[in-house]
Amino acid sequence: MLTNTARRVPDHPAVTWGERTITYAEFDRRTDALARGLAGLGATPGTRVAVLMRNRPELLEVMYACFKGGVGLVPLNARFTGEEVRYHVEDSGAVAVCTDPEGIDVVRAAAFDTATVVVAGDAPPAGTHGHEAVIAAGAGDASAVVPVERDHLAWLFYTSGTTGRPKGAMLSHANLAFVVASWLADLTPMTEADVTLHAAPLTHGAGFHALAATARGAHQVIPTDASFDPLAILRLMRDARVTNTWLVPTQIVMLTDAVAAGASADLPDLRHIVYGGAPFAPSELERALDVFGPVLVQLFGQGETPMTATVLPAADHAAARAGDRPERLRSAGYARPGMDVRILDEHDVEVPVGEIGEVCVRGPAVMLGYWQRPEETAAALRNGWLHTGDLGRVDEHGYVYLLDRAKDLIISGGSNVYAVEVEAVLAAHPAVRDVAVVGVPDRKWGEVVTAVVVSPTAGDALRDELEALCAGSLAGYKRPRGYVFVDELPRNAYGKVLKRALRDQLTG
Repeated sequence: MLTNTARRVPDHPAVTWGERTITYAEFDRRTDALARGLAGLGATPGTRVAVLMRNRPELLEVMYACFKGGVGLVPLNARFTGEEVRYHVEDSGAVAVCTDPEGIDVVRAAAFDTATVVVAGDAPPAGTHGHEAVIAAGAGDASAVVPVERDHLAWLFYTSGTTGRPKGAMLSHANLAFVVASWLADLTPMTEADVTLHAAPLTHGAGFHALAATARGAHQVIPTDASFDPLAILRLMRDARVTNTWLVPTQIVMLTDAVAAGASADLPDLRHIVYGGAPFAPSELERALDVFGPVLVQLFGQGETPMTATVLPAADHAAARAGDRPERLRSAGYARPGMDVRILDEHDVEVPVGEIGEVCVRGPAVMLGYWQRPEETAAALRNGWLHTGDLGRVDEHGYVYLLDRAKDLIISGGSNVYAVEVEAVLAAHPAVRDVAVVGVPDRKWGEVVTAVVVSPTAGDALRDELEALCAGSLAGYKRPRGYVFVDELPRNAYGKVLKRALRDQLTG
């Protein structure tokens, strides 16, 4: 896709980051050279390369260098701890880790000895390779694109599970090709006249938006500040004449709050804000529609079917806000063309309209399976359906309503947090007798991670110790923002913690 776009619009701006802009021809040449340079470091077809970076042009260059070289891309959350980085590198068998100056200390703390480290920016530390030096080593005029089959691994998207150990969803070149076509058809139709803003992590949902933007030759703009400053983002959207972006609900709430506080919402070029990946309170969604107009488009889809299961188009948002079927603002929309979304019971039989079951998906966006986990793959893809773990219902018009999660997943600020992973860390403290982690609704973050702890030494001192314990093992977004100490956890007759009852108590 990049090579075709570079041939069609070689001089068109591809990526802008502050004062720096590269054209599509430069983007194509640099990724060819990077693919060859990485191959010289062992990243040959069939291997894997991890990337731990904040949003910057080099992240996109690594992405396309991997695709060109037949190498599986392993995106890592820039907020990971060293322990988390080590697990992902070792589990994926990555032969190289590409990072930035802000990430090098975490990569060093990971203390793996199986992968080469490549660092973007000036003056890479001793024992690492500079991003520009690797490009220089691979310089040449020939294309670096190697033959790959449609079912070859392109992207290893790590997602946690009920065991608490993240597992890699294997996304093929065919998966990504369909996701791009579906994105352009259903979410953000684009041409080279469009300007795309990447203000959410490119290692997650925004990365798929970048694929679509590249396929169409859109000008991709990346903020220089890794933190999300709503005033700066609004100014950048106006000055760069941004036409489309992908944001998580937390970011949209921050933008609407900034406008409510006096910032200008005059964005005459903006046509699409795609959102998803986290709960969005209907009242906050209505505020956003009032501020930005009929530009919001919702998607639903897990990492295992990346961002591609259902869609709630902008027209449905506008109609609902105007009073025509307002309940649809609480839905996840309807099945995307080419995808089959159904509500199934425990025997994988479709339930009647309106009844509750598990949301299941099949179609060309669904992953190949989990990396080196045949049993979990078989369970997730049994009977030909991806079992999402989400409970929901469908109405008579085919609109899907998500009701609860069968797995203990908390989505805070658009990031997935599995309760069992946090509980395992907290339970390691000798003073913790019992613990449950739940997501408590929050207007800004969607949900905040909250730990409910049973301990004979409950109090501020224990809270401080638990916070320090989590800081050493968990990325910041996974750490509890609140601690509640109780005498016992509510359990059913089978001993299972009643997390819904806990959430009700905490919000009541």
